[in-house]
Amino acid sequence: MALVTLQKEVIICLGSSCFARGNKQMVQLIKKFLEEHNLSGKVNFKGKHCFGNCENGPSIMIDQKRYEHINAESILEILENELL
Repeated sequence: MALVTLQKEVIICLGSSCFARGNKQMVQLIKKFLEEHNLSGKVNFKGKHCFGNCENGPSIMIDQKRYEHINAESILEILENELL
């Protein structure tokens, strides 16, 4: 029987509203966080065109849990709590 390693999934909204409100910067912050904590191979990080939640952006999802109104400070705290 093969051992399956479960990965966390981080999805960032790349719709125009979230992107303009800061998710462009969040992509770089998330990538840097994953690299610094040796999580690049353990976390499935991807973008999604739009979450359909523009008024509450910028947004990300971690394992189906949505985080809204994120910024450079809150993203690091969220990642630490969810991934470490």
